[in-house]
Amino acid sequence: MTHGEGTSFQAGSSREHQRRLTMSLALTSTVFVAEVISAAVTGSLALLVDAGHMLTDLSVLVASAVTAMLMRRKPSNTRTWGWARLEVITAALGALILLFVGIYALVEAGMRLFGGTDDGVRSVGLLLFMGMLGLAANIGSIVILHGNSEDNMNMRAAFLEVVNDALGSVAVIVSAIVLQCTGWGGFDAIAGGIIALMMIPRAAMLLRKAVRVLLEETPEGLDLDEVRSHMERVPHVVAVHDLHASTVSTGMPVLMAHVVVDPGLSMAQGAEILAQLQSCLREHFPVSVPHTTFQLEPAGCEAVRTEHLHDTADGASADSSDSRRDAGDDAGAAGAGGL
Repeated sequence: MTHGEGTSFQAGSSREHQRRLTMSLALTSTVFVAEVISAAVTGSLALLVDAGHMLTDLSVLVASAVTAMLMRRKPSNTRTWGWARLEVITAALGALILLFVGIYALVEAGMRLFGGTDDGVRSVGLLLFMGMLGLAANIGSIVILHGNSEDNMNMRAAFLEVVNDALGSVAVIVSAIVLQCTGWGGFDAIAGGIIALMMIPRAAMLLRKAVRVLLEETPEGLDLDEVRSHMERVPHVVAVHDLHASTVSTGMPVLMAHVVVDPGLSMAQGAEILAQLQSCLREHFPVSVPHTTFQLEPAGCEAVRTEHLHDTADGASADSSDSRRDAGDDAGAAGAGGL
């Protein structure tokens, strides 16, 4: 795939992502407003937490939709990767919001269970209805987003949000049924805590993946020792150093390295070495790396360059000392003349 074809494909995917995210956003917004009103009417923690979770969905869906729109823009001289990295930042922010909501829900559940702050649910029927409505909306969003949920981290974050919220809606329904059958209001706080416990691990996992990309860690599944060993088996390659690999965004791993080769090679031989190295990174490892940058260095070039730098530094130091010495002699001569 050429660069132009890749850019066109990415733009088309982002357009489809934006369409699906907008549909899910419209559906979630409607249910969120209804849940907030119903939580105030019923006094249900489970419904309130589910509404907070849905607010998280909204923030992530809005950010994801904006990200999908921006990712359609072509790279420029100031943004050579375009807006590709924005999807990782969006995913990280969504994960942080999800963690905050989950921790708040756990604390609130504990206070209601053990702190005597639970006033009970005032309308179990409305609670059950809103739980079913929220679940229906979440299932709709899951259907909308599922087809593209593995395309990139941005879409994965949005999909996980609605899946988590669907589980929360199930907890709300179960809470309402238990309340109708037993009349025990404490189960509502337990349901809120269960929703939080489902949210926190997924949020932490998503945040970890986003941080790995932001810290430019080696792509998961790519062993750099194995990569170096494989590259050094290419004919005329003597050694590989300054080997770095990172990920710009989902599906965009990059690798760069300095490759020491036999001296005296022709341009055609150098081009053949580059072609073999690029083929290695695309085809021979679990993580295909189509974007690579290699600097070929004739054997001995690095040592000569290092020695030259040292000589230059020593020469500069000597010249500086001589200059200071001459300046001192001149100052001494000027002083003698003055006397």
